[in-house]
Amino acid sequence: MKLRLTQTILTAATLAIFALTPTLSFAQGDPQGKPTAKKDIQKSGTEVGKAGTSLARNVKHGRIVRGGKRFGQHIGTAGKSVGRGTKTAVKTAVKP
Repeated sequence: MKLRLTQTILTAATLAIFALTPTLSFAQGDPQGKPTAKKDIQKSGTEVGKAGTSLARNVKHGRIVRGGKRFGQHIGTAGKSVGRGTKTAVKTAVKP
């Protein structure tokens, strides 16, 4: 009897915790915030910095091809960020 009551209470408490957890996480909102042109352009600048650093580090260790590939990946991501920033800037500047 005592064991059954303990199991029931623990089961109910566990279900309550799992039921409330998603609700609490959704209540926090979007931590990133709204994308702005400034943030996107800044992100592209840091990505270009990472590109140069990764290329130099790989070349230093004799990995020329890997360095070139990683450099291209970082530059591609930077271009993507510039495009997003431009899109956001145009959307905010030219409102229909």
